[in-house]
Amino acid sequence: MAVRTPSQSSRPVGAVTRGTTNPNRLRRMDRWMADAHGPALRRSTDPVAVDLGYGAAPWTAVELLGRLRTVRADASVVGIEIEPARVAGAQPYARDGLSFRHGGFEVPLDGGRRPALIRAANVLRQYDEDDVTAVWDRLRARLAPDGLLVEGTCDEIGRRHVWVAIGPEGPRTVTFATRLGSLHTPSDLAERLPKALIHRNVPGEPVHAFLRDFDRAWAAAAPYAALSSRQRWIRTVSALRADWPVVDGPRRWRQGEVTVTWESLAPRG
Repeated sequence: MAVRTPSQSSRPVGAVTRGTTNPNRLRRMDRWMADAHGPALRRSTDPVAVDLGYGAAPWTAVELLGRLRTVRADASVVGIEIEPARVAGAQPYARDGLSFRHGGFEVPLDGGRRPALIRAANVLRQYDEDDVTAVWDRLRARLAPDGLLVEGTCDEIGRRHVWVAIGPEGPRTVTFATRLGSLHTPSDLAERLPKALIHRNVPGEPVHAFLRDFDRAWAAAAPYAALSSRQRWIRTVSALRADWPVVDGPRRWRQGEVTVTWESLAPRG
């Protein structure tokens, strides 16, 4: 499905998503953003975040505001949806620091504001892989100079996530996050790879090799399961770091996360 371009009537750029949403679905992503991007938010002269494609109900935008305000008390969130009925339905939830408007990948903000953060969760899953780079380029061009785009996918109740962090210059990292008690093997996360990677989980591609090595390290760390699934994960990621450029540390690993450089997993060809 090709990404639409603006017409003379200034229609929003993009296509309507299924709109599936649930409370707390994006909590792992939100908490990571508040931690990883917190310093930039505290420095920002305009700490506005965009929840792009929040879906049929505005829960994720409401929750994002609360989580960002733990690091910046005057942070604000604009929920943007391409489906007008969803925008209308969200208006009763608007309040100081939280608003909703009609739009798409053009990210329409008043007064030419440039967001410090854009979150696009479960938005690109319906698009073709060939569309992803154009969407990333459009969204990162809207960022403030120190801004961040976070684009990825999760399951319906937020147990498994994979997302890409993208700065104004391009993609930086890939984060895998999971509820450890529900994890059988790390490669279970493959079904939640973002569109840029999900079709690349085949032999010869870096993401396939990464998940293979992740599973092997997880199997080798099986004795640590007697202590806890968290200890097994920490041991697994510590071993994985010998061969892969892991950029975070035990404080994040304890949350069931691991972040590696985008370059190490980027598709070949």
